[in-house]
Amino acid sequence: MPTSTPKRRADAERNIETILRTTHELMARGVLPSMSEVATTSGIGRVTLYSHFPSREALLEEVLRRGIAHTDEVLTELELEDRPPAEALARMVQETWPILDRHRRVRTIALAEIGPEALRRQHDAAFQHVGRLVERGRATGDFRTDQPVDWLVATFYAILHAAADEVDAGRLTSADAPALLISTLLSTLRP
Repeated sequence: MPTSTPKRRADAERNIETILRTTHELMARGVLPSMSEVATTSGIGRVTLYSHFPSREALLEEVLRRGIAHTDEVLTELELEDRPPAEALARMVQETWPILDRHRRVRTIALAEIGPEALRRQHDAAFQHVGRLVERGRATGDFRTDQPVDWLVATFYAILHAAADEVDAGRLTSADAPALLISTLLSTLRP
């Protein structure tokens, strides 16, 4: 005899996706929305919303987790190990800049809500891709060896996020950012 469990599960997954998409769209305006605003805008009842996400913080954490997981997936699929380090860096920036650009206001909100250290911990998986690239570039002589790998990775991300901040401030266009990032990062990493 069939049960309604699979249907409810599919409904729950659709609700979660709707909630997360709506939250991201609202956050793209630059403010962490209230749970009431998410419920109203998504058309999902408050009881259902709270059953999936008991707080705004839990909702923010999941929006961040999914965005970073997507970045990690993209970086994994790029197969950067098959390219020379400078070319791999350029490809990494070209492919991940649109993701950061789409999530840059979410990042700003997360910095204010959970702080830089918690946000950095969320990025650990993505940082590993850059760390491996920097180590490979050091081994081939393409990247500097006079500074620690962790520092170079942190510098990489600081420059990337500085570009997002400049786009937010209107001093840089999103279209111009990748080329500037690539030249700046290469000049920073080269010996």
